[in-house]
Amino acid sequence: MPAEATSFIGRRHELAEARRKLSAGRLVSLTGPGGVGKTRLAIHIAAALGRGFPAGAWLAELAELRDPALVGNAVLAALGLRDQTAAEPLALLCSYLKDKELLLVLDNCEHLLDAAAELVSEVIRAAPGVRVIATSREPLSVAGEHVLPVPPLELPDPDHAVPLAQLRQNEAVTLFAERAAAASGRFELAAANQAAVVGLCRRLDGLPLAIELAAVRTRALEPGQILDRLSDRFGLLTGGSRAALPRHQTLRTTIEWSYDLLTAAERTLLARLCVFAGRFTLDDVEAVCCSPDVPAAQALDLLSSLIDKSLVIRQDAVDAACYRLHETMREYARLRLQEAGEQDAVERCCADHYLSRSVHFAIEGRYRLLPWLDWAELEIDNIRAVLRRCLDQHEYRLGIDLATFLIWYWVTRATAEGVRWLDELLARQPEPAANPWTYFVRGFLAVLQSDPAAATPALELGVIAARAAGQLDALAQTQAMASIAATMAGDRAAAGRLLDQAQVVADGLEDPATTLMTYQARALGGLIAGDLGPVRPAAAHGVRISRELGDLYSLDMMLLNQGLAAVASGDFHQAKPPLTEGLGIARQLDDRVAQCHLLGALGCCAASARQPRLAAQLFGATESLRAEAGASISAGLAPALARATKPVTAALGATRYQAEFAAGQHLSRDAAARLALGEAAPAAAGSPAEPDAAGVLRPRETDVARLVAEGLSNKEIGARLFISERTVESHVRNIMNKLGFNSRAQIAGWAAAMDQ
Repeated sequence: MPAEATSFIGRRHELAEARRKLSAGRLVSLTGPGGVGKTRLAIHIAAALGRGFPAGAWLAELAELRDPALVGNAVLAALGLRDQTAAEPLALLCSYLKDKELLLVLDNCEHLLDAAAELVSEVIRAAPGVRVIATSREPLSVAGEHVLPVPPLELPDPDHAVPLAQLRQNEAVTLFAERAAAASGRFELAAANQAAVVGLCRRLDGLPLAIELAAVRTRALEPGQILDRLSDRFGLLTGGSRAALPRHQTLRTTIEWSYDLLTAAERTLLARLCVFAGRFTLDDVEAVCCSPDVPAAQALDLLSSLIDKSLVIRQDAVDAACYRLHETMREYARLRLQEAGEQDAVERCCADHYLSRSVHFAIEGRYRLLPWLDWAELEIDNIRAVLRRCLDQHEYRLGIDLATFLIWYWVTRATAEGVRWLDELLARQPEPAANPWTYFVRGFLAVLQSDPAAATPALELGVIAARAAGQLDALAQTQAMASIAATMAGDRAAAGRLLDQAQVVADGLEDPATTLMTYQARALGGLIAGDLGPVRPAAAHGVRISRELGDLYSLDMMLLNQGLAAVASGDFHQAKPPLTEGLGIARQLDDRVAQCHLLGALGCCAASARQPRLAAQLFGATESLRAEAGASISAGLAPALARATKPVTAALGATRYQAEFAAGQHLSRDAAARLALGEAAPAAAGSPAEPDAAGVLRPRETDVARLVAEGLSNKEIGARLFISERTVESHVRNIMNKLGFNSRAQIAGWAAAMDQ
């Protein structure tokens, strides 16, 4: 566990200063060198002050991001938003935040200063209720910025006569004692080691990361021995002078001491781990970092040893352990990798690994979408780093293939980002892409963005490439997608011709995925054109094939098509079952655009059933989700919504309708879905919005924290949330790490305070 993820101690002065500066301005930048605890302080401030913001406090971690163009995407993800439309991330962010009162923490901005400054400037301009805390090694230089330098921890008084009880209140000493006790299992601050501990904390300038690296050595050494060895090393650097080294040199020296004490295999592995820009798994380590001198069979033991020495951080994600490097450690490891002359080879191995994994994602992901999306979300920062390297190193073909095979991630999680990567890579590649699926993916993303002008030329190139390669499945699916784009553009003749061509090829293939694509084109084309005749049978066949294949995304789309066709025909009794099932799947996939349309269609069903309150609230929730997603209501739903609004308004009266509509707008996504599915009663009109989960924690972590506050055991929490006891244990550990707590009682107190 790094110093910036250890228990929070002291910092009362900085907390008070941050509170004062936030009341005086919109942006506070916590600045200082690496290892002083800026992240820990920012999270503590957010947890303490977040209760004063109706929309909560949210943490966007930028340390693992290497591409300035993706800062907006990272903040969207931190706020729980989705990039599924044509809206630019920054524009979508500003639109979402414009009426919010919210505290946003941007952590580790130093390598993305210009992009972070631009984002903060735009957000502050667009959203008067938003306050921002940024952590960086230097200020953002944004107008109105209040800079709060973060000093090292308070140093203990060198007077050895200070009572132990008083010494235990010192920030640096407390940190050393806690980390030493955690590392050795037996350390206690006592009169016998008091002088050595004080000397160590002072020798290390109160730098949290340096103190922790020294503290883990109490497994083998007494504090006095650690102090002697560190003093010898510092003496070598300064020629015996007692003058203090610069703090960055103090930290580097401490890291080097820890590095030099490693075995040769541990040193090699630590250096190679810097190739991962974000979180990584044991499988990643075995595939990328292992070699005859670092055998894969030893990877787990070596990694565990580095974790024990606080050189690698362990985290947990979706029932699996993952790891990362503290940014300061990553910088040091990169220097060591360069010195070893291995950087190019390890980076190439990393690129090949993620290309191989993404190929499997493209093949299997459609039919096992949920676990593969979990994988992609865990690894996306590493994948982004590989894509950026492909651009920088002119390896465009590799980058194009990688971006192509990530189709299901772009479709469900990052549509505009996928467009950006593909466009930039294709623009730099001298020859057309040989893989026809590249153009299919680009056209698919443009269709999702309702952009037929971009979809059509890409899909035309895809048809040419598919014919040249003799890939009939790619040919038929690309023609079917092109027919949808033609319908969007209003060219029904071209749409019909393309779909007929696709059908001829598909009929000769007997490939379920290709057949499914033609049904999707027929159903969606009919909805867009207002020709409902072919929609229902096409959607019914599509539902059947999707179920057989285990294709959740296509099943969701086909159920939506089926339900919209019934709503448009006025057959609301037939519409509700597919819409209800579709909403359940859309919640599983966290598909915001689909949820928006499904809520709206179910609102139409409520209107037909003479449930005007329910209908009005679902219409409000639909509009809220539409704005949040930056989406537009499809042609298949818009007329039905307009028709249904009139009788609902008449039944409630204009004033009451607006109140119920507003109540629906204030529902969270989960609450709106539960309402639509009949799992909750309509909210009281005019009631305040449900508080958002504190963004310092992920939503599931917040759920766990609240159940801890209720006194439930891990087993009981698992039963309540339908997750394993092991997963609950991982969530509890992550909560403690993020909030700097050591006990469940502290979690309970924090959760209770958040809910007040």
